[in-house]
Amino acid sequence: MKKITSKFQVVGCHAFVATTVLLGLWSCNQPKYPGPKTPEESIKAMKVHPDFEVQIYATEPFVKDPIAMTFDEKGNAYVVEMADYPFSDMEPNPPGKGNGRIVYLKDNDKDGVVDESIVFVEGISEMTSVMAWKNGLLVTAAPDIFYLEDTDGDGKSDHKEVLYTGFFTNNSEAQITNLTFAIDNWIYASNHGQAGEITSTREADAPPLSVGGSDFRFRLDKQLFERETAPAQFGQTLNDWGHRFMTQNTLHIQQAVMPGRYMHRHEFLPSLKGVENISDHELRMYQVTPAPYWRAERSRRRQEAYDQQGKGQVEHAEGHFTGASGGTVYGGDAFPDGFYGNIFTGEVAGNLVHRDVITPHKTSPKYVASRAAEEKESEFITSTDSWFRPTSFAVSPDGNLYMVDMYRQHIETPMSIPEDLVAEMDYKQGMDMGRIYRIVPKKKKNLDRSLTSKENKSPADYVKLLAHESQWWRLQAQRKLIESQDKSVVPAVLELFNSSNDARYRLHALYTLEGLGALNSELIKKALADRHAAVREHGAILSERYSETKEALAGLLNDQAPRVAFQATLSLGQFNDANTINLLTNILEKNSADPWFRMAVLSSNAGSSYELFKSLNKTAYFDAYNDDKAQLIKDLAFILTKRDQSVDKFAKDLEAISKGKNESKWLLGAIEGMEKASKDGLKNQAVKATLQSIMESTTDQGVKTKLSQLLKS
Repeated sequence: MKKITSKFQVVGCHAFVATTVLLGLWSCNQPKYPGPKTPEESIKAMKVHPDFEVQIYATEPFVKDPIAMTFDEKGNAYVVEMADYPFSDMEPNPPGKGNGRIVYLKDNDKDGVVDESIVFVEGISEMTSVMAWKNGLLVTAAPDIFYLEDTDGDGKSDHKEVLYTGFFTNNSEAQITNLTFAIDNWIYASNHGQAGEITSTREADAPPLSVGGSDFRFRLDKQLFERETAPAQFGQTLNDWGHRFMTQNTLHIQQAVMPGRYMHRHEFLPSLKGVENISDHELRMYQVTPAPYWRAERSRRRQEAYDQQGKGQVEHAEGHFTGASGGTVYGGDAFPDGFYGNIFTGEVAGNLVHRDVITPHKTSPKYVASRAAEEKESEFITSTDSWFRPTSFAVSPDGNLYMVDMYRQHIETPMSIPEDLVAEMDYKQGMDMGRIYRIVPKKKKNLDRSLTSKENKSPADYVKLLAHESQWWRLQAQRKLIESQDKSVVPAVLELFNSSNDARYRLHALYTLEGLGALNSELIKKALADRHAAVREHGAILSERYSETKEALAGLLNDQAPRVAFQATLSLGQFNDANTINLLTNILEKNSADPWFRMAVLSSNAGSSYELFKSLNKTAYFDAYNDDKAQLIKDLAFILTKRDQSVDKFAKDLEAISKGKNESKWLLGAIEGMEKASKDGLKNQAVKATLQSIMESTTDQGVKTKLSQLLKS
């Protein structure tokens, strides 16, 4: 390995005693903030899972301020450098101008360590992510998503096309980022739910898309763009089956359980929260670095204020997730068994890398994220180097996991730190540094690289790569086949779908056929009957395009895999007829205890109608009261009131149910839903008259009081 040297500042004593910080007894003989280490010293400061080692791939001066990287289908590495951080928050540059760069890294002597970097593009503010596309790169840099290409082969971009614009531009920690190509042929981007009116330069006649409260996804092969479930911050990843996970500071792993397109079928859902924190181990992390002086002092002040206010709240200075970043599914082929599909997340404040093992929930359409058995009270990587800032990861063509280390003395925005503490902090420390490491297993596999090492691959080569063990190669192959639109490969892809024993390969084949315009209802029916749950799930998604597959789709409502039954419920909601209402009624009878199934039904027009309520009333649904069933009625009351549809009939029927079952809670819950939906007061006179009549006739004082409040609002 090369010996890489850099020029480092000498910063006195490196000792750091956390208790003295907390007690406010800092000694002038100790620096408040330790100085940097060389890359070799920084690796020595890491404690790594015993089956792995960390190697240097690139370091300063070849990379500076790296925050994200990608590999293209030829194995070329591109890195986003964010030299503006964090000052873009305080001293904004002119639109589109800044110090951000993308560098193209080269290993000329093929020893595994970068020895040259070429500036692919520079002078752009707040670039946050990059993804290979066609012959160039897609880039996020608020307010834009744009395409860059090197057309003359010198390693530098000479072509730029803005594709989408209008994204939120304040606070670089919450802007458009995390470009990710997924198995469904959509490209996903994190928007952290920030407001923006997004327009497409290629579709000038398309109306602006409001993305407040949403993330974003788009397809350049079909010129489509839409809202997606939020909020992902800096970290978004999708597993083999297209299930999306996101990172958000303290919440190190959430799952987008409910896709955004279903939440926006109508605009009356009581909640648009489509994500869930799936961690079973909460906020605890096992860092080995003490809290930096500013954090310890800020926490001391906050705790003092909480105590004075009697809040009973605890402010943690360390040991709890606060800077989780860059969660990435490992989908390579080089790691030992048991690591495939794990999610690796950096913790830039805790100077560590956390690993989650994700398993499907047994009864609900979500996953559970757990610590590995050997990491119940430890982390995959910890470091005593307080400058170690693992911001993101990338799975590479060689099957290993690459770790991007921004390497900064400070990595918190000044906006969240008291001014007197900011005055003592030099935010420029580390702006000329940065490292990218390769995480490799100590025990190497004997892998066949004959096909992947080819410089120029044919369409037939990419078809073969759809059946590669590495998710990275399968996605690259699918992307290149979709980009080429070469229909000559359809028979070979169809053969892969029909004959492969691996569900991952069948699914890639299915969506490659979709991207090439070669789907038909018979293929979808076959997917709906597949032996693997994930293929059935995607068969349900694709069946929405073919009405003749509805009967087969309905057959999945009782699927033993919760995620399949959930997706069948969502997909069935695309239809709006009496039979659909009956089927959704059956789903509620069976799954009313699960909030995701309730939301799936209510997200559809048929499932949020008065007719659905009437259908429920013909069943045993109201025979016994419970809070889960009542929540559905409360939410349905909210939707009907917002829509101003049949609320008077709904209220009359529910009053009869409440009297018949001697259970006023049914009606009380509905009144709460109506009240929530009519903050400005009820406008419909027929509804008001019905509620007035119920209030006058009821003997239940709780109902009378609630209705009185509602009618006076």
